[in-house]
Amino acid sequence: MIEIFFVFLITGILGVFLVLVNKIVGPKRTNPTKEMPFECGSPYLQDRIPPIPIKYYLVAFLFFLLGVEVVFFYPWALVFKSLGNPALLFMSGYILILGLGFIYAWRKGAFQWEK
Repeated sequence: MIEIFFVFLITGILGVFLVLVNKIVGPKRTNPTKEMPFECGSPYLQDRIPPIPIKYYLVAFLFFLLGVEVVFFYPWALVFKSLGNPALLFMSGYILILGLGFIYAWRKGAFQWEK
């Protein structure tokens, strides 16, 4: 418990030290351009940033979901012989659920970029 306290103490002291060094050593010249608000990816005084289509997020989410789920096949395959037939039954249900999700996304048109 005392080790965790020392870790927090050292990181706190380091944080304060680095902020103070920045105040002392850092540049102090400012100009009107530096003081203006900045939005990443948007030129100054642009009316608005064009929206990103929702399809981008949907495809990214499906990729992440299906990619992470497929990762569970590897450890299952390594221990399949020792687990026996019940493991095959459970994995068949798992594959069925993944397949139903894939079919649902396909029918909704999630994999078509333009309609």
